[in-house]
Amino acid sequence: QVQLVESGGGWVQPGGSLRLSCAISGSDQLLYAVSWFRQVPGKEREGVACFSLSDGMTYYAASVKGRFTISRDSSKNTVYLQMDSLNIEDSAAYFCAASLGFWATHWWATHLYNYWGQGTQVTVSS
Repeated sequence: QVQLVESGGGWVQPGGSLRLSCAISGSDQLLYAVSWFRQVPGKEREGVACFSLSDGMTYYAASVKGRFTISRDSSKNTVYLQMDSLNIEDSAAYFCAASLGFWATHWWATHLYNYWGQGTQVTVSS
């Protein structure tokens, strides 16, 4: 059974930065992708960024492209989300998720992910 544990959330002022971490353990199954999603109350969970474990390709939502960077440290079995130039609209609970398959054109589809973390809250305010 795969476990995902997020950390690094918190409060930051607009224009600031945060780095989220997703520690992956128990991975006795072959994972193909790890992604970050976010959700605000009353809205659907939306895909933020994806890291394809097979080829290192990355994918981003249009709303974060150029500001967020997803990366992986294979030695630590951890996927990171570096978030820069944060704005108030980035406030949300952030979740990492891992999939046993991968479809690049639908990396943002929540139903394609097999494992989810508990989430970490990011609040951007002045």
